[in-house]
Parts: sequence; structure tokens; C-alpha cells
Amino acid sequence: MSGLDNNPFADPVDVNPFQDASVTQATRGAIDGMREYNPFSTTELTDRTDTTIPISSVLSQPAVLQTSVEQSSQVSAAAAAGQANLIKQQQELERKAAELERKEQELQNRTTQNTGVKENNWPPLPKFFPVKPCFYQDFEQEIPEDYRRMCKRMYYLWMFHSATLFLNILACLAYFTADTQYGVDFGLSILWFILFTPVSFICWYRPVYKAFRSDSSFSFFFFFFVFFFQVAVYIIQSVGIPKWGNSGWIASISMIRINLAVAVVMMVVAGFFTVNAILAIILLKMVHSKYRRTGASFTKAQQEFSNGVLTNRTFQSAATSAAQGVFGRN
Repeated sequence: MSGLDNNPFADPVDVNPFQDASVTQATRGAIDGMREYNPFSTTELTDRTDTTIPISSVLSQPAVLQTSVEQSSQVSAAAAAGQANLIKQQQELERKAAELERKEQELQNRTTQNTGVKENNWPPLPKFFPVKPCFYQDFEQEIPEDYRRMCKRMYYLWMFHSATLFLNILACLAYFTADTQYGVDFGLSILWFILFTPVSFICWYRPVYKAFRSDSSFSFFFFFFVFFFQVAVYIIQSVGIPKWGNSGWIASISMIRINLAVAVVMMVVAGFFTVNAILAIILLKMVHSKYRRTGASFTKAQQEFSNGVLTNRTFQSAATSAAQGVFGRN
């Protein structure tokens, strides 16, 4: 029976590998070392705190954080640029507002000054002269600074126009003395001087003066309408058609064979007419550019005309008389 208790599959030599002397010694030493180790002991702490490892050498800044910092810096720069642009725009608006306020103040001052009674000072005639001045003119008080220079140029053009018409009389007189058949030119030259000098002052210089003084759309349109025909007249006068009362190029060239001295005098006047035409075209463009900046329009011109006609006392009295006559007959 003892033979039955034996395991036939068992190793005839029952050897436990863990009972080996070398293994037992190694494991015993490791266990003893673990039992002796105390992480909170003063000796262990002293041995392990002698050297410290900086966290910067162990941990590095994440790439995502760096990208976010760069984006935030770009956003800050864009915000600063936008803020600077807004400040610049605000300063520009403040400057324009101050300029507009200054112009309004000047307009109010001129309006206040115009309400008072002003003595006419143009033309500047002596006090003993029986004819008194008919207009009041003062560039410094009535014309805004932006338009003052242009208004003076138009005044100088009118003066040059009047001087040319006077010289035209002398040239036509010489023309008449050289050939008696051109006496009609001399007579017409006197008529043109007497007629066109005051008419040009009233019909195109005073309207542009009023337009610059009160920013009147109606005065601007009236000036453009009349001055366009004045430019055409300058061109005709510079051409110098015989027996039209103008010492132009055709009439002066025709006198070269007859009398050279008279031809030279007439050519000088023809040159003056040509200069008038050129200056008129240039100033017409300059006034038109100024007109476009004022904000005037044809609609405003119609409104100013209708308001001016309806508030005119002469028109009101004439309309009242006509209405009374019509209803009285009925």
C-alpha cells in the first residue's frame, strides 16, 4: 500500500528551486534593505536634497501655449493699430468740425454786418462828384478767406477787360485815320466801351461776388450763363472782323500793307483781346471748381429764385395791381 501512495508522475528528486542558498541569500538581503529604508528619515532627506533639479530642465513650455501667446500678441498689435486709426479719424473729424464752425461764424458775422446800413464805396468817386457810388464792396469783410483770392482775380479780369475796351477805341481811331471807310469801327468801339464796361460789371462780376459772399446757388448759375457768352464775345473780338468795332487779328493784319504803325497798334489790342479770352476760360474753370465744393445745386438755385421773387416788394405790388385789375373788370 505504501507503493500506491507514491505519485508516479512526481519527480523522483523533489527539489525546491527557492530553497537554493544563493537565491535565499539574495532575497533576504533585498528584504532587509527594504525594511531598513525610511524615506522620511533625516539621513535619507539629507542625502537626497543636496542636489536639486530645476523644473525648467524637466518641464518645457507646451507648443500650444507658445502659439496662443503669439496669436494674442498679433491681436494686441492689430487692436493698437485699429485704435490709432480711430484716433486719427477722430482728429480729422474734429478738425473738419472746427473748420465748419469757423466758416459758420464768419458767415454769421457777415450776416450781422450786412444787416447794418453800409455806405456804398464803389466806384471810388470824389465827394464833390455829383454821382455817388452805387455798390458796396469789401473783400476782407464780405468774402470768405477761401474764395477771396478767386474773387479778386475776377475783379482784376474785369479791370483788364475795361482797359482793353478803352485801348480798342484808340486802335479803332488809328484805324479810322488810316482809312476813312472804317469810321464805323471807331463809332462801334465807343459804343462797346460805354455799354460793355458797366454791363460786364453788373452781369457777371457782381453775380460771382454775391455768389462767393453768400454762397448763393442762383448767383453762381447766373454768372455761368452770362460769362459763357462773355467768353464767346472775347473770341469774336480777338478775331477782329472788319466793321464790327473790334481791333482784332484780321483787321490788324489787313492794315500791314497800308500803314505798318497802325497795324502794330491794332495787333497789340488784338493780343489784349486774346489774353482776355484765355484768362476768362481759365477763371471760368477755377470758379466752377470752387462752385462744386460749396454744395450749390440747381434745385437750390430754383428755391432761391422763387423765394427772392415772392418776397420782392416790387413783384408783390405788381401782382397785387394785376389781380385787382382782373377782379375789378370781372
